[in-house]
Amino acid sequence: MVSLDKNTVIFEQDMHDHPGSCERKLALDDDILMHIEKPERYIGGEYNSVMKDPAKVDVRFAFCFPDVYEIGMSHLGLQILYDMFNTMEDVWCERVFSPWIDLDALMRKHHIPLFALESQEPVRDFDFLGITIQYEMCYTNILQILDLAQIPFSAVQRGDDCPIVIGGGPCTYNPEPLADFFDIFYIGEGETQYRNLISLYRECKAAKIGRTEFLRRAAKLPGLYVPRFYDVTYKEDGTIERFFPLETGIPSVVRKELVMDMDAVSYPTKPVVPFMKITQDRAVLEIQRGCIRGCRFCQAGQIYRPVRERDVESLKSYALELLQNTGHEELSLSSLSSSDYSKLPELVDFLIEECGKQHVNISLPSLRIDAFSLDVMSKVQDVKKSSLTFAPEAGSQRLRNVINKGLLEDAILKGAALAFEGGWTRVKLYFMLGLPTETEADIRGIAELSNKIAATYFDTVPREKRNGGRVQIVASTSFFVPKPFTPFQWAPQCTKEDFLDKAYQTRKAISEQLNQKSIKYNWHEADASVMEGILARGDRRLGEVIRKVYEKGSFYDAWGEYYKNERWMGTLEECGLSADFYTHRQRSLDEILPWDFIDCGVSKEYLKREWEKAQQEEVSENCKEKCQGCGAAGFGCGICFA
Repeated sequence: MVSLDKNTVIFEQDMHDHPGSCERKLALDDDILMHIEKPERYIGGEYNSVMKDPAKVDVRFAFCFPDVYEIGMSHLGLQILYDMFNTMEDVWCERVFSPWIDLDALMRKHHIPLFALESQEPVRDFDFLGITIQYEMCYTNILQILDLAQIPFSAVQRGDDCPIVIGGGPCTYNPEPLADFFDIFYIGEGETQYRNLISLYRECKAAKIGRTEFLRRAAKLPGLYVPRFYDVTYKEDGTIERFFPLETGIPSVVRKELVMDMDAVSYPTKPVVPFMKITQDRAVLEIQRGCIRGCRFCQAGQIYRPVRERDVESLKSYALELLQNTGHEELSLSSLSSSDYSKLPELVDFLIEECGKQHVNISLPSLRIDAFSLDVMSKVQDVKKSSLTFAPEAGSQRLRNVINKGLLEDAILKGAALAFEGGWTRVKLYFMLGLPTETEADIRGIAELSNKIAATYFDTVPREKRNGGRVQIVASTSFFVPKPFTPFQWAPQCTKEDFLDKAYQTRKAISEQLNQKSIKYNWHEADASVMEGILARGDRRLGEVIRKVYEKGSFYDAWGEYYKNERWMGTLEECGLSADFYTHRQRSLDEILPWDFIDCGVSKEYLKREWEKAQQEEVSENCKEKCQGCGAAGFGCGICFA
């Protein structure tokens, strides 16, 4: 970086990828940068960031993660789409994040519009503002983004001079609470339709066709949902009577987009490397998409079906390029269930050797505790250790059967023993409280299983090999939130009081265990979990609630210290709505759900079968053992045709 004056810099780019240099003026002057926390969040210019000549591109795309920089830069999807867009010669994709509380106040005070990191230019001047929606409690941050960018909240009030606001990510599988604020929702995986959408935009722009007609044409592209062309009516009891398109030619069902062949799409081997430490400060290697397991609480396991693997030789090449192009000291494998990747032993063998040479740590998240092999353990033990994370989800076998976790206690303890033999002394265990059919015995089972795992350490590792240390079991409980497109989408959610009582029972049970000193217990906020449940299964009427809560001062609701539960609940009541309706009641199987117009690939009939099997505590085999007829075979790819 070469400084010209206190507000102007030239970032010298890689001469091969980006010839020349790009001069730009920082959006924030020195006085502001000196008065905010972590100014490196806002200056851009990081290694591998992409600079283009604005005069040589036709479409400017601002890609926004509506949370603080450290969270957004840890998201693999951002890096994938940033790389994809910037390989298009006619597109320049830049990054945008939610300004932190301190800068937010200063931007309002000094009337500074929200800007993109690369060019430092106002987001309002871009063609597209793409917002990835990963978590319901970030909904007010989306309004913060629109507000600071000086873009009207209501999509129908935007003119031709405003960017097209498009949402993607897992929360778009029920986009209705946000329907008022978005021009388009992209349902599914981003690699397939964006080229067509951008080409359509260029055609309409060249022909001087206005915003509304562009959106009308976009609504006919696969996977794109344009809320303004749909309407909904309600019954007296508040449930949906009818959801329907307003115009002929607008599809009544929007089918998700899916990458058919994972090896046919590129992978970002030169991801942007932040100047500062971020939440997941490592290189990431996505090995597959989808999951064979069919856990009944897990939305990702349903919406990303079918399982599609990346070629192992490609992954080896990607890994070496990632390490060379980033300098990261840790490499993580990304997958919903890494153990189920068919070439995992071969890939791990390769990574152990290569990462060992470079003193790079390997992170193996999303591993099933019963799938660890002693062979893999013995090879990993020579590499720097990090905590192992296992997710039994429920403390008792009965409840694990209800949620279709498919783990037996003997397998859990055997896997723990293998881990301890491999040299690990810290294990994180993830459980949920408030699952359907849960009893006090199930809750106590969390403490008892944690105790048995601690005891396994002492039984497995001789005293002389413990290096004077003690095993640490960190048991964390989140509160169950029913999500769309899961067999539990009809289930009632616990109240805040119920959740807190369950957490108290768990803590008390842990304190009664023989190995209690080796067990640490954490739990999530109960009130925020209830609000998450309301937004997750909500309808269009919640748009007014979100807007009013934001106008009362709420954003960064995903951060516990800024979440104001009384404000949310009071506004919900002010708008004539109730938490009981949205989350505490059990829905009937024939109720029209707000997301029923989306085809995520799994059929409603399959989800009903799984819901009924849960009541019977009946386990369904995974996709490799037996096809359950979920409907994902209709895509004609992946494990369904392996």
